[in-house]
Amino acid sequence: MRISSGIPGLDELMGDGGGSFVDNTVTLIYGPPKVGKSIFSYQFAYEGLRNDEPCLYISTDYGLKDMERNIANFGWNLDEYIDNETFYLIDAISTIAGVEVESKPNYFLASVHNPTDIMVKLGMAIRQITSKASRFRSVLDSLTTLMAFNDEVLIVRVFTVYIMRIKESGGTAIVTYTEGSASCKVENMLKAIVDNIIHLDGENLTIEAMIGGGKIKAHYDITREGIIVD
Repeated sequence: MRISSGIPGLDELMGDGGGSFVDNTVTLIYGPPKVGKSIFSYQFAYEGLRNDEPCLYISTDYGLKDMERNIANFGWNLDEYIDNETFYLIDAISTIAGVEVESKPNYFLASVHNPTDIMVKLGMAIRQITSKASRFRSVLDSLTTLMAFNDEVLIVRVFTVYIMRIKESGGTAIVTYTEGSASCKVENMLKAIVDNIIHLDGENLTIEAMIGGGKIKAHYDITREGIIVD
């Protein structure tokens, strides 16, 4: 079973319109800065929410208010999904930014300085989600920030735990990483532990590895409606 990416043109490119990602897999989205990795993540998460699939989002770059503003720039609104508790956020940046946040059952504060605590909050959120739904989506955006604050090899181990917990709980995830921000050895380790790999360069989207598919390259644009693949 494949699930939709939420990105116009990508499902047709990858699965003849039947969805992009094989259910219960983890996909690495990587490339240089400012090529649309977070926008890709927003579209993937929002597509699930629109189709009644809960989403567990781990953000290491933006708190809830910034995320809402970023997503609203494309005409999407998270309020309904925050209120009905289908959107879960682990906010790993607001504590170090000193931002005051409102307490919510589906909002977990953590810190990029403490990846172990992020995994604890991951377990708490997954228990809440799986008590209400058998499948869900997850986004980890991004590994780059975690590596900037912690030992790179430690983050690879944490990432391995994240993948295991997501898969054993019935989730499908995408994870972002900025190309060249870690050593080649660590970058190769990241690529080796995921199921699918997609590279963005600002003009072209390249599917480097995909369960049930081969290598594909296509042009994309970042528009006011998000990423659109030609």
